Amino acid sequence: MNWLQIGSAVFVGAMLIYIFPRMRHAMKNSPKGTTQDWMGFIIPIIAIVLFVALLIMSVR
Repeated sequence: MNWLQIGSAVFVGAMLIYIFPRMRHAMKNSPKGTTQDWMGFIIPIIAIVLFVALLIMSVR
């Protein structure tokens, strides 16, 4: 291992140590999604998937 890899490993470890408590706090205090929120997420994703499938089929 060279110094760049060691430095990167130390940086990633430090980042995880500092981010983990904040992430845990955000997960505890975040609002929970309702069915309407999830449908507002799922419908556009389905539309994008169908559009990409249409593009793939039109190229064949």
